[in-house]
Amino acid sequence: MVESQTSIQKQNAKHPFFVIVVISLMTFMGVLTETSMNVTFPTLMKQFNVSLTTVQWVTTGYLLTVALLMLTSAYLKRRFTNKQLFIAAACLFMLGDILGGMATTYWVLPLGRLVQAGCVGLTGPLMINIIMDTVPATKFGTYMGMANLIILVAPALGPTFGGTVDYFASWRMIFWITLPITALLLILGIFTIKQYSPTRHYVFDWLRFALLAVSLTSLIMGLNIMGDAHGLLNSLWYFGFTVITFGLFMWRSKFSKKALFNLAVFKHPSFIYSFLPYILLQASNIGINFVLPNYVQVVDHASAFIGGLVLLPGSVLNGLGQPIYGWMLDRYGGKLPLYLGNTLFFITALGFTIYGRHLSIIGIILLYTVFAMGRSMAFGNSMTYGLKVLSGDVRNDANAVYSTGQQVAGSIGTTVMAVLMSSITVPHFSNAQNVAVGSQMAFGIILFVGTINFWLFTKLFKAKS
Repeated sequence: MVESQTSIQKQNAKHPFFVIVVISLMTFMGVLTETSMNVTFPTLMKQFNVSLTTVQWVTTGYLLTVALLMLTSAYLKRRFTNKQLFIAAACLFMLGDILGGMATTYWVLPLGRLVQAGCVGLTGPLMINIIMDTVPATKFGTYMGMANLIILVAPALGPTFGGTVDYFASWRMIFWITLPITALLLILGIFTIKQYSPTRHYVFDWLRFALLAVSLTSLIMGLNIMGDAHGLLNSLWYFGFTVITFGLFMWRSKFSKKALFNLAVFKHPSFIYSFLPYILLQASNIGINFVLPNYVQVVDHASAFIGGLVLLPGSVLNGLGQPIYGWMLDRYGGKLPLYLGNTLFFITALGFTIYGRHLSIIGIILLYTVFAMGRSMAFGNSMTYGLKVLSGDVRNDANAVYSTGQQVAGSIGTTVMAVLMSSITVPHFSNAQNVAVGSQMAFGIILFVGTINFWLFTKLFKAKS
């Protein structure tokens, strides 16, 4: 089996970079639509007459579905070919485009987003698995950086793209513009993507998957209603149900021999202390990307077009810096990019927190530019460093958990920020002032994350040594 896998890798992995680019571009399309929709929330609220906590399910439901699919990536990688997974991802994305573009009632729009989530849910882990199959561990950082360069440009273009399309045309054009591009990538993928490791038939553990899916959904539901009237009490029921279903999942995992992912990866300290800052940084990033475009529209009374532009400079530098950050990890080890990145993250989070109620558009752009640079430097290298120090037999399972945790964290980050922005009510304050207070509290949470990460990175390097 090992000799067969090695021969397949050597035969097909001569030029993996173009394949990685095609898969990364498909993932890019999914992330682009995700961040494009965030900036259209005020428009959607008016058009469909729904609240902020309701409309944010366009993003939260998407991220949760992506997380559940990524949970199965270790199984899918061993069971299906790379080409099969890529074709399925492209078809789901195009179907979601059609549903979203034709939505006449609100709930058709989240349905289209749930279908569309299949794209990132399949191609995100697929890209990383191909890198692990074809690239030496000593070059993980560089190749992961180049792949992330393509994916992380999407958050740079997403809010600007979404705000521009919404301002000059209609939010529906977000879906119709991305449809033909996805069709072109599908054709390219069919002719270029090859298989780098053998596949086998496995029996999927539907029971464990269902238990974990219900647990995660219940968690997000509980967080989502916390800002409603009597929401705190009702959310406790959801949290209790989350604990019960997750406990059943853990109990079942002790006896199940069916395929999902291997929980033994959690026995590795290097994985634990790289996974935790990875998901905390993701929750902070998705959360602040939700807060800032809405902040400038509600508090600073800017247009959706300006709301999208405030993230552009920082996100562009974020994407362009990825190959450099990955090279730093390969060349100097983990301490430089992780500590330096988290320091920049912490300092700018402090600035957001101090000035959270009186942020100008220029101030937001400057702070976010440095914030995005630091977050990006620490975020991608957290996972890459963890994968480098893990043995090859658990990397696929670790990738599944990293990918799932990233999406769940993003969903939680969006939900928590939406609750804070919409539920704070100070007597005699206007809606804009209340949103500013809620945003300041959200920035304080992000500052706390930066503090915790310093401790987690210290534990990570001690675990490695």
